[in-house]
Amino acid sequence: MLLLKNAAIRSMSDKIRGQYKEDIFEGSILIKKGKILEVSPTIELPESADCIKIDVNHHLVMPGLIEAHCHMGITEEKKGQEGDDCNETVHPVTPMLRAIDAINSMDAAFADAVRAGITSANIGPGSANVVGGQFAVVKTSGRRIDDLVLKFPSAMKIAFGENPKVNYAGMNTSPVTRMAIAGMLRNELVNAKDYLEKYSRGETDYNLHYEAWRPVFEKKIPLKAHVHRVDDIFTAIRIAREFGLNMTLDHCSEGHLIAEELAKEGFPAIVGPDLTSRNKIEVQNVAFKTAGILANAGVTVAVTTDHPVSLIQSLPMCVGLSVKHGLSLEDGFRAMTVNAAAICGVSDRIGSIEPGKDADIAIFDGNPMEVFTNTRMTIINGEIVYRDGL
Repeated sequence: MLLLKNAAIRSMSDKIRGQYKEDIFEGSILIKKGKILEVSPTIELPESADCIKIDVNHHLVMPGLIEAHCHMGITEEKKGQEGDDCNETVHPVTPMLRAIDAINSMDAAFADAVRAGITSANIGPGSANVVGGQFAVVKTSGRRIDDLVLKFPSAMKIAFGENPKVNYAGMNTSPVTRMAIAGMLRNELVNAKDYLEKYSRGETDYNLHYEAWRPVFEKKIPLKAHVHRVDDIFTAIRIAREFGLNMTLDHCSEGHLIAEELAKEGFPAIVGPDLTSRNKIEVQNVAFKTAGILANAGVTVAVTTDHPVSLIQSLPMCVGLSVKHGLSLEDGFRAMTVNAAAICGVSDRIGSIEPGKDADIAIFDGNPMEVFTNTRMTIINGEIVYRDGL
């Protein structure tokens, strides 16, 4: 067992907050077999108990941070083309591709994530294809990706706008227009739906390509839509509504221009990366104010670094800059914990500190959104994977 004492706990749990009537309370956390066993102002254990006790010295104890959209380990740092497995740029529709077959957990970015208090990340293919393949939510410490998987598949990547257009321009094949992107996606969804219906009746053979769509149509995972511009956002919504599918709006760079309409639609947004240059036409309106405007309108918001577009360890800084530009402090904390967990479909396991959830915990000597704050400890599945000064 592991006991954290004298902790300033920001649980991000409505249950815990309701019990103690405050966002942060002084208390203890007991961890056993990788799970949170108890959260309480005081936890007394007999001297004979087999338990490591750590005095947190009133540092801030939070759920481990969550990156809701990135390419860590699939676009590796320091390895150039040899380590870049992000985009299969030879066919625009590749739903059967699985992120877990390309994520290298030995990528240096994983260690950077752990040092930043980031304990989970939603990782998958890039946006060069209309359909890119399946994402996976993984823990950030360990050598074998199979042991790190929290949820697979976690989403099906689709992309609108500039990236598919640019990738296939000059190849004498579709798509080269936004019309073609939408048309190809619709055609794929029609074919997938037809296959699933026929397969259930025993009228066709197993097909790996279309079988990858099963969890999408069963609403176990969402479409993960790469959308920056307003028109692309609305096209993604139009198609999701046509087929009755769940979806996340990833990047949503011009979402602040249509915040009220997006709130009515009900799809969550993963905003960013904003800590980068406006190096493409479709990101000309990128701004840190977007997350706050969307959240204030009622959209569920997470924030992304889109690593390696901006570095994974900058996640809390990106959230802090969003807070500086209008996101509330509470929504800032939610954007990298409970909101991210809910959007990624793993809120039953991570995102808050409460009994029964995975013991994924980050300890800071201040607010992690502030640049001078240090990570003092990172715990994943109840194991201390990073320690500095505690």
